[in-house]
Amino acid sequence: MKRILTICTIFIALLLANTTFAIDLDKYPGLKPIITTLVKEHDFTETELLDVFGKVEYRDDIIEAINRPGEAQPWHKYRLLFVTEQSVNRGIRFWRQNARALVKAQKKYGVPAEIIVAIIGVETRYGRLKGRYKVINALTTLALGYPRRGEFFRKELIEFLLLARETNTDPLKYQGSYAGAMGLPQFMPSSYRKYAVDFNGDNKRDLINNRWDAIGSVANFFIKHGWQTNEPICEDVQIEGQLYVWFEKLGIKPRLSIRHLINAGIFPENDKRREDRLVSLIALEGENGPVYRLGYNNFYVITKYNRSRKYAMAVYELSEMLRKKYYNKRP
Repeated sequence: MKRILTICTIFIALLLANTTFAIDLDKYPGLKPIITTLVKEHDFTETELLDVFGKVEYRDDIIEAINRPGEAQPWHKYRLLFVTEQSVNRGIRFWRQNARALVKAQKKYGVPAEIIVAIIGVETRYGRLKGRYKVINALTTLALGYPRRGEFFRKELIEFLLLARETNTDPLKYQGSYAGAMGLPQFMPSSYRKYAVDFNGDNKRDLINNRWDAIGSVANFFIKHGWQTNEPICEDVQIEGQLYVWFEKLGIKPRLSIRHLINAGIFPENDKRREDRLVSLIALEGENGPVYRLGYNNFYVITKYNRSRKYAMAVYELSEMLRKKYYNKRP
């Protein structure tokens, strides 16, 4: 009897930890203006929307997940999630399997193949982990239950329903991340609609299953956000004095010239860089103290994909490992 009670207690606890329930319009009045916008501005009918949202589940576990992002870890721990030999080996395999698409993307958009591969590696482990949540559950839950970024997720929910209609897909069928990102490159719905491309010429923009489209779309995203072909991304620095404290507070957008930094005792590893080039000073938590690097425009562009400097640095470091291994050991 005691054993049965223990099992029942564990089962109930698990149920409570993953609470889900159908959306109730009376309980969540914030959904009503979203429906109104879709009806008035995008020609949906209230009946079809009520039918869809009547099948949507509010998920407490999504709120819990977004409140404990991986980026909250210090850099030296976060880095180990993505920058590993296993990830490099899988990335090389992905690169070789999709070499034609990557060559085409690099030639058309000017974005290096290793950056594209690294993005897909960090986002979905090269397509292995594309997300286990229904996208509409994630976006609706966050639009209604995450006030810190509620407006953002309300807009993404509208974009998602427009995307589902454009692709003639049941919105309840899309799977993705707890934040509502989809496919191999984990595009949010607005990015999917704006930057996804038909890269293999089949008249579809499929980021869920089509590697060609995913590769071309990542490259398109970067070039549309200001990627500069054949320009640097990041490099190590040597620091003297204390003025660096002021520079690191300026954020990740390049604002100061290398000349300013050199005058303040911050020296790039490659002292042949143009001194008028704008950079930012990137500070990260190393295992034995702070780690400093210079971020150029292209590093800043990576943060357009994910605003975290840790994310951008993980992509950069993984891309460098991929590039060196691919070109040095290419069969």
